[in-house]
Amino acid sequence: MNLPNKITICRIIATPVFLFFLVPGWFGQFLGINQWGRYAAAAIFVFAALTDMLDGRLARKYNMISELGKFLDPIADKLLVTSALIALISTDNLSVWIVFIIVAREFIVSGLRLVAACKGVVIAADKWGKLKTIVQIIAIVAILLNNYPFSLISDFPFGMVFMYIAVALTIISGVNYIVKNYRLLSNKWSIEKVNSGL
Repeated sequence: MNLPNKITICRIIATPVFLFFLVPGWFGQFLGINQWGRYAAAAIFVFAALTDMLDGRLARKYNMISELGKFLDPIADKLLVTSALIALISTDNLSVWIVFIIVAREFIVSGLRLVAACKGVVIAADKWGKLKTIVQIIAIVAILLNNYPFSLISDFPFGMVFMYIAVALTIISGVNYIVKNYRLLSNKWSIEKVNSGL
């Protein structure tokens, strides 16, 4: 168990802690300080999101990439963001369709990566996928903080605007993954690979 994997596990553990502070009926209603619970949830979410960048950089820099890390890292990422989105349906009336589109994209891309792995191919995250993740995180944090600090200067719903942008990027990145890798879904790809000497 190397350091990057320990950091990834901390991110997994942080997810239920984040939900504990956010979801009504737990921390908020029990102690009667809902808003402070949201602030705590936002802080935990930001901390967990930052560990996503940290564990990957440490693993690459110090050559500590492991099979366990490859398995845990995407699980930790999806648990954190998906849990936050589902919780926001309850706490902020976030549209179910927004969550459906984002979660559906994750299932599709994960399935495509599984098929690729079975054929010895690694599908790396592209610029659209990375941008999508960044915008999702910004949107979630902005909503958790009730658009603070933007709310100091305007009532404009910045959090929801970022969320709609995140949905657009989710669709673009999902389509991009499928277009680039659709051949992996056919047996013809394996034959072409053998014939080309790959």
